[in-house]
Amino acid sequence: MKYGFISVAAAVPEVKVADTMFNAAEAKRLIVEADAQGAEIICFPELNLTAYTCQDLFTQQLLIDQAEQALVALLVETRKLDIISIVGLPVVVDGLLLNCAAVIQHGVVLGLVPKTYLPNYSEFYEKRWFASAQDLTDRTIYLAGSPVTVSAAPKVFQTADGVKFGVEICEDVWAPIPPSNKLSLAGADIIFNLSASDELAGKHAYLCSLLAQQSARTISGYVYASSGFGESTQDVVYGGNALIYENGQLLAEGERFSFKPQLRIQQIDVERLRSERRKNTTFINAQRHATAQLVACQPPQDEPQLFRLLRQFDPHPFVPKADSMKESCEEILNIQAAGLAKRLVHTNSKRVILGISGGLDSTLALLVCVKTFDKLGLDRKGIVGVTMPGFGTTDRTHDNALSLMHSLGVTDLEINISKAVTQHFEDIGHDASQHDVTYENSQARERTQILMDLSNQLGGLVVGTGDLSELALGWATYNGDHMSMYGVNCGVPKTLIKYLVTYMAMNEVDATSKMTLLDIIDTPISPELIPANADGTIQQKTEDLVGPYELHDFFMYYMLRFGFRPQKIFMMAQNAFAGVYDDETIKKWLTTFCRRFFNQQFKRSCLPDGPKVGSISLSPRGDWRMPSDASSAVWLQECEAL
Repeated sequence: MKYGFISVAAAVPEVKVADTMFNAAEAKRLIVEADAQGAEIICFPELNLTAYTCQDLFTQQLLIDQAEQALVALLVETRKLDIISIVGLPVVVDGLLLNCAAVIQHGVVLGLVPKTYLPNYSEFYEKRWFASAQDLTDRTIYLAGSPVTVSAAPKVFQTADGVKFGVEICEDVWAPIPPSNKLSLAGADIIFNLSASDELAGKHAYLCSLLAQQSARTISGYVYASSGFGESTQDVVYGGNALIYENGQLLAEGERFSFKPQLRIQQIDVERLRSERRKNTTFINAQRHATAQLVACQPPQDEPQLFRLLRQFDPHPFVPKADSMKESCEEILNIQAAGLAKRLVHTNSKRVILGISGGLDSTLALLVCVKTFDKLGLDRKGIVGVTMPGFGTTDRTHDNALSLMHSLGVTDLEINISKAVTQHFEDIGHDASQHDVTYENSQARERTQILMDLSNQLGGLVVGTGDLSELALGWATYNGDHMSMYGVNCGVPKTLIKYLVTYMAMNEVDATSKMTLLDIIDTPISPELIPANADGTIQQKTEDLVGPYELHDFFMYYMLRFGFRPQKIFMMAQNAFAGVYDDETIKKWLTTFCRRFFNQQFKRSCLPDGPKVGSISLSPRGDWRMPSDASSAVWLQECEAL
C-alpha cells in the first residue's frame, strides 16, 4: 500500500468443466500477470479450480481430490510471489462438502471461507451438493499440506501493511444480511466476492445496483469476479463480470461475454474509506458488537515495486458530470433559495440588500435572490442591488451590473465610494498612492458599511456574496465583504459558480439577461481594488495573486473531505492536471493553499449563517471547527519536501 492505495484485481479465467489442472494453470497465469502489474490481492470466480457447472460431478471423490491437487500445484507455482490470491474450490470438512474460497500467499493456505447462503431454485441447486457455513462447527483440517481452521465465524484477513479484507461468495451478497455487513463492521476495508452468476435480460443492471449499494452501505471497496467463458452453457450462460467498486463508485469494469480471459486491476483508496467511516457515526455505532477472527497475511519477500497510480482523478471534483449538470444545478440553486427564503420568512423581511459588482459571485447571489423572491411571491423591487464603483472598477463590470439589474427588474442604486474612501485615507493619514492592503481593504469595508447602513434604513437583510473557495483561502476583507446577514454562496466553490450562472442564463432568465450573464462568465475574476490598466481593462486578477481556483478547489476537496495529507494531494494533482500544470506550479499553489487555509481561519470562526449545498462546508457551526491559532508547520514542512 502506498499513499493509502492498494492495487486489487478481479480475474475471469477461461475454464474447462472438471479439468482442474487446466484451470489451475489458467489461474496461475493470471496471478503472475497481476503480480507483474503490481496487484497486491487478486480474486477469482466461484469454484474456479473445478468450474462452477460440474453439477453431480461434485459428488465424485476424484473431482474433490483433484481440486486439492490443483490447489497444491497453484501454491507451488506461486510460492515466490507476494500477491495474495483468492481462489474457489470444493472442500470436504468431516461429512460436509463446502463451496469455499481459499486465501493463499507464499505457498501457504492462509484461510478458508465457506459459502453461507446457497441458492436452491431455478437453474441453481447448490443444496443438492453443498452444505452451508451455518452447518459447520469449528474444525481444523489439513488442506494442501497446511492446517486450516474452518468455521462459520466472520474471518478478516490483514495484509502486512494493515489493509483488512473479507470474503463472501456469490449468493451471500444477495441475502438480506450479507456476510460482508459483519466483515466490514469488524474492520474489513475491502470485500472480495467470488461469484458464478448467470446472465438474464435485465439482471446485470440489478447486479451493478446491488454491488454499488453494498459497497456504499458498508463504506468499503468491493471486488467482484464472476464466471465467464468455458462454463457449461447447457441451460444458462455466464457473462464473466469483473467489477471493482469503492464506496458505491464503479472504478473498473470488465468486458461482458468476452471469449478471452480478463484481468481488471484498479487501486482502492483505503485511506479514503477509513476517513469516511470515522466521520460516519451510524457506521461507528453499528460496529459496537462486531467480532471476527483476524488472519494475518505474510510480509513481502521482495522489494516493493515503485508505485504507479492506475486511477484517474477528476480535476474538478465539485463540478457535476455533464449528464446530470442540469439537475444538479437546479438542486443547488433550490437549496440556496430555500435557505434564504426561510431567513426572510423568519425575520418577516420583504427586502434584501446586496452589492452588485458585475462579477460571478455577486451575480449568483442576485440570481438566488430573484429565484427566492419569485418562489415567495414577493415583488422583485424588494431586491436592492447596489453598485459601488471605486478606484479599480472597470466599465465592463459596471455596465454588466447595471444591465443585469435592469433586465431582472430589481431596484438598483449607485453609490460611488471614491470620495468617502479618499476622505478616510486623509483621516487615517494613508498615502493614496500606496496600493497596499490598507488601500484595498478600506474600499471593501466602505462598501460593507454602506450595505449595512442601507439595511437599517430600508429594513432589509444584507445578503453576502462570498463563496466557499474564498472562505478556504481567506480571500475576503475581515469585516468587509467577509460580513453579511446571510451568505447564500458560502457552500458553493468557485469552480462551480460559472456552471450555476450558465444554468440560469440558459433556463430561467430573459434574453437580455442571458446575454449579460454570458459576458459576466467570460470576465476575469477580480476584486477590482486596484486601478485598471491604461486601456480600461482589469489589472488585478485574483488567480495571478492566489493561484488558479481549479487547483485550490481540488486541494480543498481532498484535504477537507477526506483529510488527505499534502504528499498525497500533490500526487493526485499531478495525475489530474497532467499537461496543464507542472510539478513546481502545483507545489507552489499547494503550499499557498495550506498556508492561507491555516492563517485565515480567524475569518471563518465568525462567519454569517448560510446554507451548505454539497459535501463540504466551512461553517464553524457545522463541518469545520478549528482553532484560529492552529499551526500550519507540519503541513508546510511536507509541502516543502515535495
